[in-house]
Amino acid sequence: MTRFLPVPDYHMHTPRCNHAKGTIDEYAQAAVDAGLTEIGMSDHSPMPNGFDKAWRMDESELDSFLEELEAAQQKFKGKLLIKAALEVDYYEGAEAYIQYLAAYYDWDYLMGSVHFIGDWGFDNPDEVSQFEHCDIEQAYIDYFRLVELSAASGLFDSIGHPDLIKKFGHRAPTGSVAVLEAENKMLQAVKQADVALEISSAGLRKPVKEIYPHVGMVERAVALGIPFVYGSDAHAPAEVGHAMQTCLQLLHQFGAVEVACFHKRQRKMFSFVEQV
Repeated sequence: MTRFLPVPDYHMHTPRCNHAKGTIDEYAQAAVDAGLTEIGMSDHSPMPNGFDKAWRMDESELDSFLEELEAAQQKFKGKLLIKAALEVDYYEGAEAYIQYLAAYYDWDYLMGSVHFIGDWGFDNPDEVSQFEHCDIEQAYIDYFRLVELSAASGLFDSIGHPDLIKKFGHRAPTGSVAVLEAENKMLQAVKQADVALEISSAGLRKPVKEIYPHVGMVERAVALGIPFVYGSDAHAPAEVGHAMQTCLQLLHQFGAVEVACFHKRQRKMFSFVEQV
């Protein structure tokens, strides 16, 4: 029987995003208790002009985030590597601000995520009713175009939850050629830009009850040689490492034996298959 080693969990949040709980020390201790040796704190970054202000840290909180993170790095030294990161929203026109964020600190990685199509926060529970009034096929196409652009921008090291649009269980029409083409264009952009895709267990905790990304996308990405990172998208310490083994099993099913890890924005590969 194949055994999978614990891998870095590269997606977790702090209360600064206004929808998470727990100190960085508490996340770190949860990781140690789960047998992890590396995590990444990747809270929702500030964005310009009050964009989605209620769901992310303010720019004035960046320094306190980094101070808390650096203190935790010292406290857990020798027991756990804690990488410095941000989950950064991508939308057209935000590129200059993202470059400013990238230069703000010596980050280990920046994760790009798409949570908005235009001014619609499609993963916000308060805005879910818009699915009833939109062309869902076109929404999927528009979403994957934005993810494609985020990868092609060269601003990010990884792409978070790459089919987040399915979060509430709204699906594109079965067999949609246009959506499949949009997915494949996105994957080609990820491959061309040499960035990693996140395999995220968070969807298992959402109405869709499915890993991000879906099985077919995982298979195609592995076949293209696209590296993956694992993320729990933990918004509480108890969620650290959630369903890691399930995610690794899915990757391994299609032949992957490594996930990516980052140090100062340089990628290395981390084997998750135990050698016996």
